[in-house]
Amino acid sequence: MNARPQRLALSLPKKAIFTVPDAHEVDIECQSGAVWITIDHDRRDIVLEPGDHFRGDSHRRALVAALAPSCVRFSAKRLSVAVGQEEAPRRGTSPWRLWLHGMSPA
Repeated sequence: MNARPQRLALSLPKKAIFTVPDAHEVDIECQSGAVWITIDHDRRDIVLEPGDHFRGDSHRRALVAALAPSCVRFSAKRLSVAVGQEEAPRRGTSPWRLWLHGMSPA
């Protein structure tokens, strides 16, 4: 039995970031605007413009950042997404604590 792929289309305002917890075999298509995709522990910079697409090739988290107001479509056999707002860092918290989460201060 072939399961239908799950699909999700999102409109992202400029500077919005959408998280895909496991990007393996997830197709990401930019329908309008421009997005930058970064994958944990991957040195590639992936920028998509309208009509471009990318397929995740590893079981890693992907962040999709809107460089401009954008419409993005995600599809996969099993789509897992994280929805929600991250808490603002507490005052006095060292930015180096981000290393514990696989991030570095900008």
